[in-house]
Amino acid sequence: MAGPLSAWPWENLGIYKYLLYGPLLGKVLYTRTQEGSFKDDWCLHILIICIARAFLHQLWNSFVNMLFLTRTRRINRQGYDFKQIDKEWDWDNFILLQALIASISCYIYPPFIGNVPLWNTKGFIAILTLHVGISEPLYYWVHRCFHKGYLFTQYHSTHHSSPVLHPYTGADATFLEHLALSTVIGIPIIGSHMMGYGSRSMIYGYPLAFDFLRCLGHSNVEVVPYQLFETLPFLRYLLYTPTYHSLHHTDMGTNFCLFMPFFDAIWKTLNNKSWELHKKLSSDAGKDRRTVPDFVFLAHVVDVTSSMHAPFVIRSFASLPYQTRLFLLVSWPTAFIVLLMMWVWSKTFLVSFYNLRGRLHETWSVPRFGFQYFLPFAKEGINKHIEQAILRADRLGVKVISLAALNKNEALNGGGTLFVNKHPNLRVRVVHGNTLTAAVILNEIPKDVKEVFLTGATSKLGRAIALYLCRRRVRVLMLTSSTERFEKIQKEAPLEYQSYFVQVTKYQAARSCKTWIVGKWITPREQSWAPTGTHFHQFVVPPILSFRRDCTYGDLAAMRLPDDVQGRGNCEYTMDRGVVHACHAGGVVHLLEGWTHHEVGALDVDRIDVVWNAALKHGLKPVSNSTKQNSM
Repeated sequence: MAGPLSAWPWENLGIYKYLLYGPLLGKVLYTRTQEGSFKDDWCLHILIICIARAFLHQLWNSFVNMLFLTRTRRINRQGYDFKQIDKEWDWDNFILLQALIASISCYIYPPFIGNVPLWNTKGFIAILTLHVGISEPLYYWVHRCFHKGYLFTQYHSTHHSSPVLHPYTGADATFLEHLALSTVIGIPIIGSHMMGYGSRSMIYGYPLAFDFLRCLGHSNVEVVPYQLFETLPFLRYLLYTPTYHSLHHTDMGTNFCLFMPFFDAIWKTLNNKSWELHKKLSSDAGKDRRTVPDFVFLAHVVDVTSSMHAPFVIRSFASLPYQTRLFLLVSWPTAFIVLLMMWVWSKTFLVSFYNLRGRLHETWSVPRFGFQYFLPFAKEGINKHIEQAILRADRLGVKVISLAALNKNEALNGGGTLFVNKHPNLRVRVVHGNTLTAAVILNEIPKDVKEVFLTGATSKLGRAIALYLCRRRVRVLMLTSSTERFEKIQKEAPLEYQSYFVQVTKYQAARSCKTWIVGKWITPREQSWAPTGTHFHQFVVPPILSFRRDCTYGDLAAMRLPDDVQGRGNCEYTMDRGVVHACHAGGVVHLLEGWTHHEVGALDVDRIDVVWNAALKHGLKPVSNSTKQNSM
């Protein structure tokens, strides 16, 4: 049974907990309407402070997850998994709690803000004195108490259950712990005001400074230079570091202080590795001490709105499959400015990583958006970015690099052939992963199907699917206006199977076929020719619109990663948690099998079953998505 006051009073409200801010907002609007001014409205001040505190935590989240900036400074090299993200989902509960406490205080004593100056030097000295003399030792002993017996198992163990520290981890604690922390943070503010030295700058500044230092200690990124402590040795007892607090989470009998190691020193709980480890991590921060990945998935940004579906933007949003949300539209102008900056200055960068069976897998992104791949003048620059990424992977010792989506476009670089031909001595294996994509699509088609309608038949995937199906004696209606291309694919099939190919030039020819394989985007009008009960398999990006209520639509080809994947905490575009696009999975299989050939250019139809069986052998699972009913 959970301990008393361990649960938050509003934990069952979900997103509706933010309605508790409603009375404050209502009071602000009422004051503005009745008095025509926001002057000295304590409700407004509280709301501004809450927004500022949330924004501060968001900035820390963005910084920590910008792996292209922080990867060499990370203390714990593991990733944030979905379990930890879900556990820390409501990290902002403490802001709401302290807003309610502040509201009650201001309601009882309204002049709390209205009668104080903007700045008071004595107030600064008073708040600093109260913090060092009361808040720091009080927190130290309360913290030590929460590490004992019942208080730890029922309360503080929640905070210590996060395997990798994150700024949100500092806020992830029980209701009782945050009541105690609210007392710690409230004493200097209320005390300085009662002494007659209150100021608005301290009312705003102290909570923000408090949060900043809490985020610093839980950031898992060492940003404090060791030279600072060598120049001014006494500072190491006045300011803790991310390394210092990380030791508390690995050796829980040490480093209990709030922000000042001085109190650990005088009460004999200072970890003797603190300064040595900090110097080592700080001095190594400027060096490229990264662990070399075994596998790289080279992606690109899809569009402006989906560019915000990244861990360094909003972590919780990135941990869910991408969907268009209202806040994305509001943020669109900012994202567009970032697009322009990336176009001019950015290089290929690290987005995320996970571990699988002791091997590091990373996702890199080419700094280009989907529409740019169709601009003729951008082709050379995009290929240059892809080539540089491949060469960088080769220098690092990466074993497999898999090209995602448009990075392997046939018209762009021949499905990767351009780079392999240009650099014949590459040690890294370049993989487009489309063999597994074809295998996933083909294994979704019921075995008793005798006829399919195929669009995009002349693409790499369409060609391979058509050739494979004819071997299964499935009649393939290929939509193409080019007789030359049709005959070229037909002649690739053994003579006894060539009769299973049928060229059609109009969608009307498929109005009796209930299995459509879509490799080229089709409009709702073109879908209307499909008979009732048709299932649309697809390998087109973006997916076609689910227009027909009397038909079913499959998702893009995908596979679920093995159960023993570690540190994965973001979703790959619209894929569910733990699911990746089939081309990503194809690169993973290439690595796990230890294959030494490049997989570029045209698909080898004979390898489709080989790759499929290898994927299943290594624990990758097909995603059952062939019966999604349109709910429009």
